[in-house]
Amino acid sequence: MDLKELISEALCLPSDSIAYFVSRELSQLHSDKAIIEASFYIFDLVGYAKAELCSMVLETTVFNKSRIEWETWGREFKEEPENGYFNVLWQGHLLDVVFVTFTSEGSRDRHYWIISDDRQIAENFLRAVCLWSAEVRGEILVFDGGYWYKDSELLAAIQTASFDNLILAVDLKREIQEDFEKFFASREVYERYKIPWKRGVLFIGPPGNGKTHTVKALINQTKRPCLYVKSFKGCWGTDHDRIREVFARARKTTPSILVLEDLDSLIDNDNRAFFLNELDGFAANTGVVVLATTNHPEKLDPAILDRPSRFDRKYFFALPAARERQAYFVSWNKTLEARLRLSEELLPKLVKETEGFSFAYMKELFLSSMMQWIAEGDSGTMNKVMASRVPVLRAQMNTADNKKKKKSKKASAGG
Repeated sequence: MDLKELISEALCLPSDSIAYFVSRELSQLHSDKAIIEASFYIFDLVGYAKAELCSMVLETTVFNKSRIEWETWGREFKEEPENGYFNVLWQGHLLDVVFVTFTSEGSRDRHYWIISDDRQIAENFLRAVCLWSAEVRGEILVFDGGYWYKDSELLAAIQTASFDNLILAVDLKREIQEDFEKFFASREVYERYKIPWKRGVLFIGPPGNGKTHTVKALINQTKRPCLYVKSFKGCWGTDHDRIREVFARARKTTPSILVLEDLDSLIDNDNRAFFLNELDGFAANTGVVVLATTNHPEKLDPAILDRPSRFDRKYFFALPAARERQAYFVSWNKTLEARLRLSEELLPKLVKETEGFSFAYMKELFLSSMMQWIAEGDSGTMNKVMASRVPVLRAQMNTADNKKKKKSKKASAGG
């Protein structure tokens, strides 16, 4: 078989035969060459070439198929090779790289073959590309569906978050910042006294009270590599495999912050023991800060919640007190157009009437009031509109709380 028909012939075969077929045909076409095959997605050859660490051109005798991905408005399309044959120049060495992508067990499976005059050169090239691809260079590495990817939108959101625009209890804000700053600056002290240089931090509290904003502000302020886990579920292997992969990657990216948001939804009875073993087992998580959040601490097993060696720092994000509510209203009021601003006389009354509101509910109060004001036109002032919205939102909040309580009682009775 000639090179031109290799990929098209391979893709006509059953998925479990494709890789074998390509390897066999390449070994016959390049009998005097060394060939290695791999299939992990961390091999970003296009990015490596764009960084001018190698040069690559398409082999024109082969139909080369690429796939364009659209991320969001205002960003360039991202083009990824799916099936193709590339000639690569790397550190004075000429190599060939073949990409073949096919569907296996419901998911896209990409294999590639590196062809070189010398096996060691091929392995060195593969290692160099993978190490470069694995680096977190001012980016956010997200794990979801069993795979890692770099999330530019999440990075943009983090870059706008700071403690300056975060309203939180003063002592809590200061303590969190000092804790992280001192930890990352104290490696020598930890090692001198033979204390493991690692940290487990748990943010606890009802939703809408600043936990996520605080996480983003910390990532932005510390400037440390961030690995963010959306789910341990995936289309390959088991939860155990994926938990192992997450912690292994974190250990290779130190010092780093491993974010596990909504920990109670990530950990269940089936994967808890394995998670705990990775968290504080034999493997050393040196330089890794595991930063987790939960809205429902009652759902976490005591083995996670109460063992100091696992999450040795716990910060409680309570509903905002009067001082924080006052600061929130003043901050929001400053951003509004003159006709939408609340009077100075109304603010103390709103602070009193919104006791028990989370920051999320106060934000909803402003947004829904603004929309109602626009709908009513000039028939009402913002003072009047917002005063009328407070009892509406409180009723919604009470209804939601009652539903949660009934659901909790039902679950307890069923247990």
